[in-house]
Amino acid sequence: MSNADKPSTNEEKLRYFLKQVTADLHQTRQRLREEQERAHEPIAVVGMACRYPGGVASPEDLWRMVAEGRDGVGPFPTDRGWDLERLYDPDPATPGTCYAREAGFLDDVAGFDPRFFGISPREALAMDPQQRLLLEVSWEAFERAGIDPAGLRTSRIGVFSGLMNNNDYVTRLPAVPEGVEGFLSTGGSGSVVSGRVAYTLGLEGPAVTVDTACSSSLVALHLAVTALRQGECGMALAGGVTVMCTPGSFIEISRQRGLAADGRCKAFAEAADGTGFSEGAGIVLLERLSDARRNGHRVLAVIRGSAVNQDGASNGLTAPNGPSQQRVISQALANAGLTTADVDAVEAHGTGTPLGDPIEAQAVLATYGRDRAPERPLWLGSFKSNVGHTQAAAGVGGIIKVVMALRHGVLPKTLHVDEPSTHVDWSAGAVRLLTEAQPWPEADRPRRAAVSSFGISGTNAHVIVEQAPEYAEPEEGAEVPARPLGAVAPWPVSGTTEAAAYERATALRGTTADPADVAWTLANRSVFPFRSVVWPGDDTVQVTTAKPGDRVVFVFPGQGSQWVAMGRELLDSSPVFAASVAECEKAFAEFVDFSVTHVLRTGESLERIDVVQPVLFTMMVSLARVWQSFGVKPAAVVGHSQGEIAAAYIAGGLSLQDAARVVALRSKLWLTLSGKGGMASV
Repeated sequence: MSNADKPSTNEEKLRYFLKQVTADLHQTRQRLREEQERAHEPIAVVGMACRYPGGVASPEDLWRMVAEGRDGVGPFPTDRGWDLERLYDPDPATPGTCYAREAGFLDDVAGFDPRFFGISPREALAMDPQQRLLLEVSWEAFERAGIDPAGLRTSRIGVFSGLMNNNDYVTRLPAVPEGVEGFLSTGGSGSVVSGRVAYTLGLEGPAVTVDTACSSSLVALHLAVTALRQGECGMALAGGVTVMCTPGSFIEISRQRGLAADGRCKAFAEAADGTGFSEGAGIVLLERLSDARRNGHRVLAVIRGSAVNQDGASNGLTAPNGPSQQRVISQALANAGLTTADVDAVEAHGTGTPLGDPIEAQAVLATYGRDRAPERPLWLGSFKSNVGHTQAAAGVGGIIKVVMALRHGVLPKTLHVDEPSTHVDWSAGAVRLLTEAQPWPEADRPRRAAVSSFGISGTNAHVIVEQAPEYAEPEEGAEVPARPLGAVAPWPVSGTTEAAAYERATALRGTTADPADVAWTLANRSVFPFRSVVWPGDDTVQVTTAKPGDRVVFVFPGQGSQWVAMGRELLDSSPVFAASVAECEKAFAEFVDFSVTHVLRTGESLERIDVVQPVLFTMMVSLARVWQSFGVKPAAVVGHSQGEIAAAYIAGGLSLQDAARVVALRSKLWLTLSGKGGMASV
C-alpha cells in the first residue's frame, strides 16, 4: 500500500480496520460454509461387485434372487473336510455339534486364479479364501465402474474392508504344506485382507480392516465415506467378506441356542427361532458426487448420511440395545440433513432371533414410524431372509440390494414370514413388513432407504442411501470415453492364460446384449497377454499371444487402396467415424468442389485423381479415429504418398486444416502433371 492510500486520521483508520475485519469475516464464513458442504457432500456409488449364496455372482444375480423371492440356503458343503455325520445332533446341549444341517454357502471358494493377480500358487495356498474373494470382487467393482484396475497404481484410493472370521483358514490346515512356510503370516492376517487389495492394485489411500463383528462392512463403509469427505482419498472401496472354513461358528451358536434349526432367518416373523449363518463377499466403489460427475462415472446411487455408535454398558455384552439403535438412526438422519419422513424403507439387520428382532423393530417404530401418514408407511425388510446372515458381508449386501431396488423402483418381499411377530407392538407407528413385493411409491423427492447393521460387539451402524440424481449430460469438462456404435464393432477379449482367453471368448456366444454395448465394454477392460477378437454372430474363436514389447503401428496406404462406397456402412453405424468424416469435409470445403461424404457413400468420381486423394485421406483418418476410440494407442504412425499426410495428422505433427490444404494442392498438382506426362515425378 502506498503512503497516499494509508488512512491519516483516527476516524479513517477506524473505518479502514472495520473494512478489513468485515472482509476477513466474510472470507471466514465462506470457508466455514465450504467446510460444512464438504463434510456433508453426498457420496456416489459408482461400482459394485459381490458373491452370495444361491449362485449370486453379481449385483444383477442378487437382484434376480430377491425379485423372484428365491432362497439361497442349502445343505452343508461336502468338499471342506467337515465330518457332517458327527457335526449334526438335534440336541442343542451336545458338545461339538450343531443342530442345523443347512446354511448359506458360496460356490467353489477354492476356485482362485493366482496368476491373474501375480501371486504364486504356493502363496495362494497360504492365503485365507477371504483375501482371495475380496481381491476378485474389488477388481470387478472397478471394471463394472468402467475403470481399468490395471491403471490405478499410485492412485489415492482407499480400501475399507470388514472381517470377523480371522485365522479360521490357517487353523484349518492340519499341517503346513511343503513350500508354504513364510506365507502363512500374511496369508492368515486380517490386516492383509485390505492391504492385499491395496498392494495388488497399487492403491495408496488408507487401507483398513474393520472387525466389529456383524456390523463390520457397514462400519467400513462409514469410515470410507468419512475419509472421502475429509479428502484422505479420491475414491474408496468399502465392503466385507466372510468364509467359514471350519464349523466353529455353528457349534458356538448352537450352544447359545441362537441357531435356526432350518438355517433360515425368519426376520420379524412369529416363527423366528434363531439366525442362520452364511458366507458372502460384497464391495462398493465410492467417490464424491462432484468428482463422479466431473469424471463422467455412472452414479448408481448416493450415500446421503451414515453414523456409528456403541451400546456401551447396556443390558448385556451381546444383547442388542434399543435406545442405542434409535440414537444411531437419529444421528445418521442428522448427518444427512433429513427427517424420518424423508426415508421410504429400512433394510433391517433382521437376523431372525426372538430377542433381537423385536428390539430392532421397536427402535424403527420409535423413529421412522412416528408422525408418519398411514398411507405412506415405512417398509421393513431383510436380505438375510434370502441368504442367511453373511456376518461381515451382511451390511454391504443390504446396501447392494437397496441400490438395485432404487434402480428398479421395487421393494422386494422378505421371505419366511408366517405372520408379523406378536412380540412387537406394530400399532406404535406406521411401519409395515414387506411380506409381498411393493412398487416403490413416487414422490416429489428422490427415493431413499436406510440400511442397519448391529454387531454382537455392541457397535451399531446406519446408512441412508438415495436414488441417483438424473443428469442429462455429464458435467462440462468430464472425460467420457467415446462409444463407437454399430454391428461391425469387434469384441476384443483377453486373459492371463490361453484357456482363460478362450473361455471368455466362447462365453460371448449367444449373448443377447447390444453388440455395440458389448464391444465398448470389452474395449475398456484391462488387456492381458493372450488375446482374441470375436465378431458378433461368428462362432469361430481364435486366441493369439501378444509377446511382451509388441506394439501397434498404424500404416496408411497410398492411392489404389480405394473401393466403391467404402465408407457407406461406417457412416451409418459409427458416430465416431461419421463425426471424423464431417470434420474432414469441413476442412476440405475451401479446397475442393465436391462432397467427401457423398463420394464415400456412392463411389462417384473416384476415378478422378483430385477426388480420390482427399477421400482416401478422410477414410484413413476416420478409420484411425475409430480404432483410437476402441482404446488402441499406436506406438508409431507411418504412411505412403498421401498416407504420409494422414500419418502426420494422426501423430499430431500437422493440423487438420493444414493437412487438408496439402492433400488438396498435391492432388491438383498430380492431376496437372499427369496430363503432361509428369506423374512419376510427384
